Amino acid sequence: MEVFRYIVGSILLLLGLVIFMIEVFGVNRFRYALNRMHAAALGDTLGLTCSLLGLMCVSGWNYNTLKMILVIVFLWVSSPVCSHMLTRLETGTNSNLGEYLTECGSVAELESEEK
Repeated sequence: MEVFRYIVGSILLLLGLVIFMIEVFGVNRFRYALNRMHAAALGDTLGLTCSLLGLMCVSGWNYNTLKMILVIVFLWVSSPVCSHMLTRLETGTNSNLGEYLTECGSVAELESEEK
């Protein structure tokens, strides 16, 4: 049973590491701030959750596990709120947003949805 717990914990830790690597690639690959922020927000939430779940499996049920559960809850509450606030700031202050939306074809999609 102990070996199974370590195997599951190791798999979750490796999954968290892979998600972080994909997040770094996405943040460096995208050229627009909102796309970068989206990759970072999703990667942080999912990567940290997998990593902390892996650490919980390895450490077993103790007081530190409760702390990690509270960190996951705080992360899942605060990260989307912060991302939403940064997105609203970017869309409200970026004067080149219309050019980007025209370039990627999103303006035509928005206009067709409004009709």
